[in-house]
Amino acid sequence: MPLSSVPEVIASVERGDADCGIVPIENMIEGSVTVTLDTLAFDTDLLIQREVDLPISLLLCARPDVALGDIRTVFAHPVAAAQCREWLAKKLPGAELRASNSNADAPHEVRRSRRHDVAAIGTTRAAEIYDLAVLATEIEDHPENETRFVVVGRGVARPTGHDKTTIVCFQRVDKPGSLLGILQEFAARAINLVKLESRPTKRNLGDYCFFIDAEGHISDELLADALRNLAAKQAKVKFLGSYPVGDPSEAGVAKRKAAGKAWKAATEWVDDFRGQIRATDALADPDAHA
Repeated sequence: MPLSSVPEVIASVERGDADCGIVPIENMIEGSVTVTLDTLAFDTDLLIQREVDLPISLLLCARPDVALGDIRTVFAHPVAAAQCREWLAKKLPGAELRASNSNADAPHEVRRSRRHDVAAIGTTRAAEIYDLAVLATEIEDHPENETRFVVVGRGVARPTGHDKTTIVCFQRVDKPGSLLGILQEFAARAINLVKLESRPTKRNLGDYCFFIDAEGHISDELLADALRNLAAKQAKVKFLGSYPVGDPSEAGVAKRKAAGKAWKAATEWVDDFRGQIRATDALADPDAHA
């Protein structure tokens, strides 16, 4: 079910119009898709169900009777345009960029336009659907371009053994060492962080929250304990989901399993002594001595 923006996709799932939605969250060239991060953090209680890494190849398309030298305006999604910044500067240095809602909507705008000096950054499929001519292919600035998408829905995905957990941390007090305190909760438990990014909280200028991607699932004892301590001692935490990673690493899986076994053994060791605690302590009661 095609929709024109990330917030609309997420809203459709909240309303029950769709069972789940898929939205871009990170591109290897341009970085994070901030509208996705902000919508997940501030505007919804939906959770990430899984991530999907897809190769992205972009092209420039226009009406069949239009040549590259004719182009004066280029329709493009801002993230897609950023991925082609160098190519546009070399091939179309004087062209005006106009923002579109998506890589599918940009070619649609060209098809609807009556002008013969417009083009769009899009995909092969979009050019085919709108019967547009391809003026140039593989116009992204770096080869092997990839975008990470996430599937959003309700509930927490089951653990698979190669999972990732995403949270947002809001500092209770902005003071020296507050971020270090957050990170130490993970370091103390040998939990690897694969992403750390700050975003404005939208409350005050200079007030930031931190998006954290950590290896593991909330069902893992190590990670659950880290989140528990984090919420109790360091920061307000919003849980965005535990889900299968798009590209599982065998080394990461082995490390998590080893850490989990060590944590389980340590827990059993502590629980053994806790089980020996006496309900009453006659040795500590002065009246119990003869």
